[in-house]
Parts: sequence; C-alpha cells; structure tokens
Amino acid sequence: MSRLLMSFSIILVGVIFIVRLVSLQLFYKPSTLVESDPAITKEYVYPERGFVFDRNKELLVSNQAAYDVMVIPREVGQLDTLAFLELLNLSREVFEQRMKRAVNYSTRLPSVLVPSLSKERYAVLQERLRRFEGFFIRKKSLRSYHTESAANVLGYISEVNPSDMRANPYYIAGENIGRTGIERQYEETLRGKKGVRYIQKDRYNREIGSYQEGALDSVPIMGSDVQITIDKTLQEYGERLMNGKRGGIVAIEPSSGEILTMISGPTYDPALLVGRQRSKNYTEMYYDSLARPTWDRSILAEPSPGSPFKTLNALVALQEGIITPNTTFTCYDGFYVYGDKRSCHCGGGVRDLISGIHHSCNAYFAETFRAYYRNFESTAEAHDKWTTHMKSFGLGDFLGVDLPTGRPGRIPDTDYYDRAYGPNRWGSTYIISNAIGQGEVAATPLQLANMTAAIANRGHFFTPHLLKTVEGRDVDDVQPSLTQRRNTTIDPKFFEPIIEGMEEVYLQGTARYLRVKDIRIAGKTGTVENFTRIDGKKTQLTDHSVFVAFAPVEDPKIAIAIYIENGYFGARYAGHIASLMIEKYLKGSISRTDLEQRMLTKTLEYEYAKPLSGKPFKINEDAW
Repeated sequence: MSRLLMSFSIILVGVIFIVRLVSLQLFYKPSTLVESDPAITKEYVYPERGFVFDRNKELLVSNQAAYDVMVIPREVGQLDTLAFLELLNLSREVFEQRMKRAVNYSTRLPSVLVPSLSKERYAVLQERLRRFEGFFIRKKSLRSYHTESAANVLGYISEVNPSDMRANPYYIAGENIGRTGIERQYEETLRGKKGVRYIQKDRYNREIGSYQEGALDSVPIMGSDVQITIDKTLQEYGERLMNGKRGGIVAIEPSSGEILTMISGPTYDPALLVGRQRSKNYTEMYYDSLARPTWDRSILAEPSPGSPFKTLNALVALQEGIITPNTTFTCYDGFYVYGDKRSCHCGGGVRDLISGIHHSCNAYFAETFRAYYRNFESTAEAHDKWTTHMKSFGLGDFLGVDLPTGRPGRIPDTDYYDRAYGPNRWGSTYIISNAIGQGEVAATPLQLANMTAAIANRGHFFTPHLLKTVEGRDVDDVQPSLTQRRNTTIDPKFFEPIIEGMEEVYLQGTARYLRVKDIRIAGKTGTVENFTRIDGKKTQLTDHSVFVAFAPVEDPKIAIAIYIENGYFGARYAGHIASLMIEKYLKGSISRTDLEQRMLTKTLEYEYAKPLSGKPFKINEDAW
C-alpha cells in the first residue's frame, strides 16, 4: 500500500511539473515572467497625444514637454528627508501624504510625487535626484494651446484617479486622461499607445541596462491627429462678441451638420487647465456660481425657445391643413384666454402667415395653435401628433452630437400634461404658451441652431457633429452615424412661406435694422420672458434675447442660434451678434464697424449685478 501511495505521489508531482512547463511554454509571455522578477523594472514610455486642428487645418492643440518626480516605495533607501524636501520645495506634511498615497496604490509600481515640473526645474533636479534611491524623473507631455478660445469644445486632460483606474485597467497612476470635450470624446484616438522598457538591475538596485538588450521593449505610438469642424477665426470672433455677456452661440453648416462654432459665455483660456496650477484654477472657476465659466451653456442651458418656435407651429399647421399662407387672424394687441388678455407687441391688425412671422404676432400663432387642436377628436390625439412633428426637428433629444455631455431640452408629451392636470382634463388653452415658444417647451442653443438648419434645408438635417477627419480619414469612414441624414415630418413645399416670412424679418420686420449688404438672410427674433420665485412669489426678471438665422437664403452656408441671458428683446443683443457673425463667416470682414465696436465693448455686467427683484427696464426697440 505504501509503495502504491509513493508511486502515485511521484506520478502526481511529475504531472504537475509537466503541466507547469507546458503552461509556461504556451501561455506565458516572457514579459509576464520578468514582471515578477524583482531585479527587473518595467518602465512605460508615454506617447504624445495627437494634435487637434480646425476645419481649415489651423493648429488648435499640440504638446509641450513636462516632467514628473516619481517614486517606487519599495525602492526608497535611507533618505535624508530634510535635504530631499528642500530640493523639491515640499513640506513634510505634503510629502508624507503623497508617500502614503503611493504606498496604498502599490509598493512596486511608480506613483507621482511632484507633478508637472517646468523645463528649468527639471534641469536643476535631473542630476541631483540621482542621490535619492527610489525616486526618478519621468518625461510626459502636456497640452499646448494655439488659441485662447473653444475651451468648452476642446476640453482638458488631467491625471487619472483611482476611479479611472478601476474602470479601465489600461491606465496607471500618473497618466493623463481626457476629462471633457474633444479630449474625452476621442480619448482612445488621441492618447496613442504606450511603449515599454525593461530595465535590469544588480543586487545593489543599480540600473545596468536594458533587459535582454531591449528584446522585449516596445516603442510608443503617437496618438492620431484629429481635425474638427470648428472654424477657429469665427469661434474666436464670437467669443470676443460675448465679452461681458452670458449665453450660448451655435453655428452649423446646414449641408453637412458640421458645427462651425460652439460658444459658451463667459468662457476661459484653455491654457489655465494645464500644469501645476490646473487644479487651483479649475476649482476657482467651478465654484464661481454666478458666471459659471465651466458650465457649457451652448449644450446645457435649456431656456424657452421664444418666438423662433412659432415657425415650427406654423409648419405643423400647414402640414396638417389647418392654415394656408393666406389664412388671416385679427390681432387686438393681443389674444384672450378665458377672458384674460395676453399681450402682443406687433401693433395689431389683420395678419396672414408671412406678416405674422415678420411682425412676430403672438395672436396669430395662438389662434393657429387653437385651430390645430380643434381639428382633432381629442386633445391627446392632437398633442401626440404635435409632439411627433416637433421631435422630428431634433427637439427634446440629445441629437447625437459627439460630445460627452449635453441636455435634451423638453418637448412635453401627453403623459407630461396628464400627470400635471389629469388624463383628459386639459386642452389647448392650458398649454397656449407653447404656441409662442414659452410655456413648458425648452431647447438648448444647439437644438435651436439645428432646427434652423432643418428649415434652411427645407425639411431635413444632418446630425450636428464636431469630428471632421482622423489622420486624414473622413468622418464617413470613422463614424458614419455622424453624417446621417434625418428627415422631418414636414413636406418640403411648406417651408417656402416660412422662409419668406423669415426673410421679411430682415426686410421689414423685427430685424429690419440688422440687414447686411449683399447677403440675403432669413431670421427670427425671440424675446423670452424670464421669471423666478422670490419669497414664494412669481417675479419677472429681465427677458432673455434669442435669435436664429441662416444665410444666404438661396444657398445656405450657415445656420446660427444665439441665446443671451437677460439680453432684453431678440433683435437687441442676439440679433446684432448674429448679423455680425454671418457677415464675418461669409465675407471675412465687417461692413458695420460701428455695430461691431458696440458689441465688442458693450456688456451686461450691470444687468447681472442686479438683485433678483424688480421688473426689467423697458427700452424702445426701434430707438436702440
């Protein structure tokens, strides 16, 4: 029995050895073996991130060299702490805190002790740091910006945190990752591929050269260059016009869906989020609860769309056969809802569709709205169809834009109102404010620009997007979903009277003082009422200024939406800025330099400094 047991043990040990040898031969890479060898150190070699260019191949973002002081805790020898802290200009408290964090992360792997040294500081430390075992300097690249604009679009990079490393094993401590904007959206494209070096050490932990003469090493691969759709010149110009103003501007090329500008005001220089001051600068901006420069108003602000929304209600009524371009309604300086008069500033009189648009007659569109709902057997049926039409323009939807954040706006559906008023207990008069773009509807500047592009295209649009090429490969090859054509539910023939009315806005309507010589522009002003609650009471604040436009009418090259917080009526701030940006993009220069100077220098800081009380100061629109 004992012989049998001994024989079985010998056979079992032999089988284990054979399985282990086969496993090592077939499944273990040499690099896997050496990584467990304490005499061999694995060192990553980091690639440069890909460059970012604008639509005209103007450089927006490149790289600059930076240096981190790294520590491998288990290799730290006898340390003259006082001399070391003086060399690095560190306090003992900070040093102990960072060493503890490094040990918690890994005793074998390097951690960042001092991030982002300047070239000058690196030159001083390079040789002297060799005296301290376990510490070394690692070169990396930080972003270098060739514009002071587009921070909200470009985004920024920062060091990975434990959450990032848990979510993606690719990253280790000390690496950078895209946090916002293009940097985050196209992180895998821009970051490149790390290289690896295996360093042999002797028994005294001194480097003696590459392991196996570098046979297992790999070289880093630089990230791919990305070209985006933003026009650098127009973006910079628009941000200058937003001086001292809060709001958002989005311009789109209607024929492609390419975003020409995406502006949020106030903004910041993207260079502020580079280097050792990044965290301090970001914290200051993030906690600025009034200006909110890190909050991208172009895709996150969701104000009521105001009067530009009237064009969509008119399109729905035309599609459903409720009105024709010749249908008229009488405006009595307003309209009545249950005996309560709602005001209108168009001057009153008989209006048809064209004059209703260019005079922005509230009464015309309120009556059109009511007539639409009366045409159906039930309010729910009418509203379901209305919702479908509105959503076909990309409203109430994220739109699929290639940014990692954004808001969907709001097109309230039947369930929304059933929850508010009860099923079958509401009608068109309950939601009449939607007729003029107030009420419960909400849209981001991006959605308003896309809606305008759909009108310019006579019934279709392309997914708004920022990616143009990757290493010369067109967006169609890289991400074809971004160039998808999307049709609205409105027949193309119904857009012509709407566009005629929008062109009349410039010729004889609410934007008649904003015409640009030799450019046919179609636009729509919007004055969005602005309310808040103070001590439980609904209080009116200064209106928001909204404007949408596209040009040239005959062959649209740009569709634009502008939203200015507390900017008064639509033609005042938003309308002026829209005309300047359209002329700048199509002509390259500005004919009305007096208007340009006014918009560049005139701010709304006095408006934003007001306490949240009182009614807005009324100004004669024609006199301004």
